[in-house]
Amino acid sequence: MMHTFGTTMRRLTAGAAIALIMTAAAPAYAATPADTLVQAWAIDDIISMDPGEAFELSTAEITANTYSLLVRLDLADTSKVKGDLAESWTVSDDGLTYTFKLKPGMTFASGNPITAEDVAWSIERVIKMDKSPAFILTQFGLNGENVTEKAKAVDPTTFSFTVDKAYAPSFVLNCLTATVGSVVDKKLVLEHVAPVTVSAESKYDNDFGNAWLKTNFAGSGPFKLREWRANEVVVLERNDTYFGEKPKLARVIYRHLKESSGQRLALENGDVDIARNIEPNDLDAISGNADLKLDSAPKGTVYFISQNQKNPNLAKPEVIEAFKYLVDYDAIGSTLIKGVGEVHQTFLPKGVLGELDAKPYKLDVAKAKELLAKAGLPDGFTVTMDVRSIQPITGIAESFQQTAAQAGIKIDIIPGDGKQTLTKFRARTHDIYIGQWGQDYFDPNSNAETFTINYDNSDEGKNKTLAWRNAWDVPKALTEEAKAALTEKDSEKRAAMYRDIQQKFLETSPFTMIYQQTEVAGVRKDVQNFKLGPSFDTTFLGGVTKE
Repeated sequence: MMHTFGTTMRRLTAGAAIALIMTAAAPAYAATPADTLVQAWAIDDIISMDPGEAFELSTAEITANTYSLLVRLDLADTSKVKGDLAESWTVSDDGLTYTFKLKPGMTFASGNPITAEDVAWSIERVIKMDKSPAFILTQFGLNGENVTEKAKAVDPTTFSFTVDKAYAPSFVLNCLTATVGSVVDKKLVLEHVAPVTVSAESKYDNDFGNAWLKTNFAGSGPFKLREWRANEVVVLERNDTYFGEKPKLARVIYRHLKESSGQRLALENGDVDIARNIEPNDLDAISGNADLKLDSAPKGTVYFISQNQKNPNLAKPEVIEAFKYLVDYDAIGSTLIKGVGEVHQTFLPKGVLGELDAKPYKLDVAKAKELLAKAGLPDGFTVTMDVRSIQPITGIAESFQQTAAQAGIKIDIIPGDGKQTLTKFRARTHDIYIGQWGQDYFDPNSNAETFTINYDNSDEGKNKTLAWRNAWDVPKALTEEAKAALTEKDSEKRAAMYRDIQQKFLETSPFTMIYQQTEVAGVRKDVQNFKLGPSFDTTFLGGVTKE
């Protein structure tokens, strides 16, 4: 079992730290300890800490700071990757086999040595567990029957990875930078494997340690996971066995605080060092405070309204189009996301190969009414919308509810925390869902695949892309073009293909794209070297100090 919360508390050097980790309902807090970074952040989306299962934005940052990968994104040049566990790698002449040489003398936080067998088994368990993020690796032709041959240890320091096609090497390597590529401590996890009944759902008689890893830790990154309490706190502690440069701070605490105003007040009072969910109306107050500063970074995260095609009204082409004319993009851009995002109506974020900066839609209730009448719904209809109770999502939902009502569509908002709404979306039991998607790796296929490919539209489908979650039976021609773009070697031709795909997606998909995020954090002046990364899993905390 993991250390208890009380044990974690006893490890904190300052008595004030106890108050810092208490729930958001506590009335007052003491100053944060000098060796501890405390962040206020909405972390209600966390479902699992198992990197083979975790597929939420908050978890990805935590995993990036606690687990190691073969390779990582090079923040100095995001078109490249750099070695993490891997010292070097080569690609065979036929473009199918990638051979990685591991750095010598590395260990997990447990003290167990890191070997190529750990790398191979980490990929094997991802494939055999077949959780939400597994498709990032199964797309290379891996399955439960061939994975031990395709991903294998040649010797203790050499790992071999064989793919099914000669992809661009940058694509393969970028996929390995995703959370699902995290390397777990095989010996430690095997000590916590639980038996399961072989069934149609699982061909295997054990859970590969999944139940244990949901709340425990078996990594080798700069920090160790000490504690996660849902909707309350995450505690990370420095990993003194880390093979790289050791973190400057002893621990990092994520305190669950959802409201921007509460985060700002905690930041101003010194109760937290960083506030991560700052809304437009709190930005000015922070920027005008001499004790505080702002850090911002454009993110590859896009927000959308999606319509479940299982609902016959939402599946009508005219209704799909009408929805795109019922969003008040201008009002949302000038108020709800001012300073924290910009209106963006395509699925590839700015800065990615093949981006399409097209904004063909604006609020036009009359046009929407015409389309609804054409669909045989002149009086509109009633529908539900699942909404995570966090800004600006709640504000966008309420704005959309009001504008849709002008066209006769009555939307009943169902609020919930991140876990509740996301679980319902993944089960395809929603009507309308407001969500966000961050790139799993720096390649346009990360978004093109999830938005435009649905391998099997039945409820039993294994590749649960966003298109699948929306029960969208994607036009075959669009899917084939997305697949062809993946293997196009000429960058200019590939970019042109993605622009064409997005244009067709705009016109036919049951996704109404709203905006691209600009992440903004309020930071106390004594915090140094904190830098938001370009993606949801590239905010690294090892170099942060407090002066």
